[in-house]
Amino acid sequence: MKLEDYKRIYDELETESDVDRLAAQSGLDRELLNVIYTQRTVRKTMKRHHIIKRNLPRMLREWKSGKSILSIAQKWDFSPILTGLMLFQQNGYSKKQYWSYVREPETIADQKLKKEILDIVKEDSIYSPWGNDIQVKRGQWGEEMLQNWLTENELGYRTENDLRGKFSKTPDCLLNEPVKINGRVVNWIESKASFGDKIEFNKNFKGQLSKYVEMFGNGIVVYWFGFIDSLEYPPGIEIMDRNICSLPIEKCPDDVICPEEIPNNVRV
Repeated sequence: MKLEDYKRIYDELETESDVDRLAAQSGLDRELLNVIYTQRTVRKTMKRHHIIKRNLPRMLREWKSGKSILSIAQKWDFSPILTGLMLFQQNGYSKKQYWSYVREPETIADQKLKKEILDIVKEDSIYSPWGNDIQVKRGQWGEEMLQNWLTENELGYRTENDLRGKFSKTPDCLLNEPVKINGRVVNWIESKASFGDKIEFNKNFKGQLSKYVEMFGNGIVVYWFGFIDSLEYPPGIEIMDRNICSLPIEKCPDDVICPEEIPNNVRV
């Protein structure tokens, strides 16, 4: 996607209702818009966290004076679920107690509080249990897409579960043998059910991808919902979208090895 198109979409997704509006107006995939909206909202939440924390005493007074958690969250432009969490903690409750209410609101004896919790759970599509489930399932969908494609092409690989405990960082799929995809040698592939803009890629690179290159050599990160066409990325990493599934795969010569196979005491 062109950067200017992405910026326009990103800026228009201020609220959840903008997802449906923009999907109807533009014909863009609703799930793509949901992904971008989620990334935008998470970033805004992180930026505003210190503002909310600083104003918690005032917000708690508003809650105790009769205002609902949802109305306070809307006033302060913050996640309803996280607003509730911070108010509860400010009022002396534990995280464990709060999350038990959020996950099982039917156990709340106080009917007013029960309604408040039900309201914020319903309104928060990102930080609520059901919102989190959507993101988890989206991630699982991406990993299944990748694994199915590798299996269809008869490529052996090991998953994070297979590699657990062997390495400090592990990609979603570490290939048993290097292959060539799009003309480049590939040892590993990471699945991301997100949109690859500069912020997202930099976060992924610092937290995961740079370590994969160091340990396993060249690899690919797949952003299933697309990425910025002009995105710059360092050597050793290729960025692709779901079109990877239509690319031919070539076997590498026998002398091409993965750094994982090199003994620690051997220099190459």
